[in-house]
Amino acid sequence: MNMSPVLTSLAATGIVVIMVLAMGFHARRKEPSGIAFNAVLLIVAAIVMWGRFGPHAS
Repeated sequence: MNMSPVLTSLAATGIVVIMVLAMGFHARRKEPSGIAFNAVLLIVAAIVMWGRFGPHAS
């Protein structure tokens, strides 16, 4: 079994969790540019997660 797809999926999941927490941090400090940057990274990581965990994952 190749571990790369599994590690990629776990890494993307971890990044999504971190970005959600970071967005809360920036919202608390009223930093909209930080929220926007974290949102972009969250979307990219979520796309990777969908590709690895989604219905067409191999």
